Amino acid sequence: MDIVFLARLQFALTSVFHFFFVPLTLGLSIFTAILETAWVRTGNRKYLQLVQFWGRIFLINFAVGVVTGIVMEFQFGMNWSEYSRFVGDIFGVPLAIEALLAFFMESTFLGIWIFGRDRLPKAVHAASIWLVALGSNLSALWILVANSFMQAPVGFRMAADGSRAEMTDFAALLFNPNVWKQFPHVLAGGIVTAGFLVIALSTWHIMKGSKGREAFVISMKFGTIYAFIGTVLVTLAGHTQMQHIMKTQPMKVAAAEALWETENPASFSLFTIGDEEKLEDLYSIRIPRLLSFLAYNSFEGEVKGIRQLQAEYEAQYGPGDYVPSVITAYWSFRLMVGAGTLMLLVSLLALWKVSRDDYRFPPLLGALFFWSMLLPWIANSTGWILAEMGRQPWIVFGLLKTEQAVTPASVVGPGELVLSIALFTALYLLLAAADLFLIRKYAALGLEGTE
Repeated sequence: MDIVFLARLQFALTSVFHFFFVPLTLGLSIFTAILETAWVRTGNRKYLQLVQFWGRIFLINFAVGVVTGIVMEFQFGMNWSEYSRFVGDIFGVPLAIEALLAFFMESTFLGIWIFGRDRLPKAVHAASIWLVALGSNLSALWILVANSFMQAPVGFRMAADGSRAEMTDFAALLFNPNVWKQFPHVLAGGIVTAGFLVIALSTWHIMKGSKGREAFVISMKFGTIYAFIGTVLVTLAGHTQMQHIMKTQPMKVAAAEALWETENPASFSLFTIGDEEKLEDLYSIRIPRLLSFLAYNSFEGEVKGIRQLQAEYEAQYGPGDYVPSVITAYWSFRLMVGAGTLMLLVSLLALWKVSRDDYRFPPLLGALFFWSMLLPWIANSTGWILAEMGRQPWIVFGLLKTEQAVTPASVVGPGELVLSIALFTALYLLLAAADLFLIRKYAALGLEGTE
């Protein structure tokens, strides 16, 4: 019944659930816009059918994503009032811009796109879905501006009494290097999420011999290329982001590698069982020099270990435990990387099939292509778990600890948190069931659902 644990649990449940929908919205909005552009340029009705098919899936996903995102913002004021008081002057700005600029832009042009078909010229209608895609991704950008302040605070000064951070430089906040390492990674994650869903459903309809099979062959081609590009981009962006984290949050990297002692050159862990209390390996298989290469593009280079970083942080910030949950960071990183590796292999296999115009899928291969749609969700979720859990005990790195940010128990007690967690969980399960039912229904209808 610890108040900090309960508040963290509630935010974790709502944020992870919300992020199930965000990447698909980001990626599918662009994919739908590409298909509509092809329709405008060629006049091929198959492209229009695909726009209507994928656009319906996009709208269902968008609606549930919006609902689940609203709850998270209320939690800042309810469960995390001390955090809101501390960073409200800074954190509130990008969130307000996201709502007033990006979300309004996205929702306005989405309405035009939904109701403007057959009422607007084709090119204008296509422009509206491109503006929806732009608004969706700008929305993600502004959220990441806010999150990046938590990861690497810039452009602020502390109030005279030390009670809150105050913005001094909005440009520094916007051009925080962490933003421009995170945003390409999230954008590419959206592309790959949409790409693998397109591969999965296109494969299913081709194998089933659904009405409009030729259109789903086109969808498979586009989706495969889209997924492959997204996988390559997400890998490159992730590598760049890791190198940046090495400089700003070295403890996160050390925890993700279960690197207890500083090494130069540093080895990469293939499999480690460690003792977090004694900060030592019980069993480990490591590849020499590989971690240094990933960190510095060189087989030489020092990577600081948990023991040394703990001592440095104690000297800088005072007594305390600055080591995040190593088991969480270690396995979330490996699940993320493992899912990414599988995505690359599957997208290469799909690209090979498409390049040969071979759309015969044996049952095993068809099952592989279909169920691979889960890989991006695994990678997205574990990536965010690493990003947020690997920063602990800080909620704002170097400035405010998570335990200091929670609303006092005298205001929001454990009983209220337990009740709200139960209610939110039940509500979100209902939303998930409705979302899956609707997507499954219209995905199974295929092109018949676009009539």
